Amino acid sequence: MIRLSDFETRAPEGTDEKKIRKETKKIAKEIQELQSIMFAQKKHSLLVVFQGMDSSGKDGSTREAFKYCSPSGIKTKGFGKPTDEEFAHDFLWRVHPHAPAKGEISVFIRSHYEDVLIQRVHKWIDEEKVTQRINAINAWEELLTVDNNTTVLKFYLHLSKDRQKEKLMERIETPRKNFKHNDGDWEERKHWDKYMECYEDVINRSKIPWVIAPVDQRWYRNYFIANKILETLKSMDLEYPKLTTEREEWKKYV
Repeated sequence: MIRLSDFETRAPEGTDEKKIRKETKKIAKEIQELQSIMFAQKKHSLLVVFQGMDSSGKDGSTREAFKYCSPSGIKTKGFGKPTDEEFAHDFLWRVHPHAPAKGEISVFIRSHYEDVLIQRVHKWIDEEKVTQRINAINAWEELLTVDNNTTVLKFYLHLSKDRQKEKLMERIETPRKNFKHNDGDWEERKHWDKYMECYEDVINRSKIPWVIAPVDQRWYRNYFIANKILETLKSMDLEYPKLTTEREEWKKYV
């Protein structure tokens, strides 16, 4: 049984920030190298899911991990409130088209889990519907894994309530961050305890495990997440495709 309160939201005591920042840059360049191979090989794909409370760093985590990658092999999709058309379909209808093709990395900034989090917190769906949707999510993720050789890597961005308040205040007090301010974020904050309860339940009922990422400090968040992505890519049998026998024949024309 996973309890979020058992996980730290900050770097281990004594962690060298300067060293970690340097290592993060190195890791991001290694991610770029492996992403290039994945794109060329077109055998594997990776879906990275970022879920967390408002201001937990979903955009920043994406930017730092993939900062050196070619845009041609990376797709990013943010999921907000469903449109009228999306509401008229099943809840996974809007998600499936954004799953990665072979050779691609797709990043979900928020995701299909919104439909068993915010809707559950506000009681827009009942517990029977929650169970149905969690079962559907597990089946959908299994489909990607089995049918399309997709690795699903899910991050819960573990932010403390105090740190969230600081970051939301930054959006008010720092002019260049004013555009991020949303009154609704403060309203959702009032439901913090319920969100934690729902996140814990989703994490524990997921077939594909979640990674609990400490995100109170941006520099350690970036390192932790990028390093996990690199480990995942290294676990795949990635290699550049070689010329076939037929293509070997082309050499005589050179």
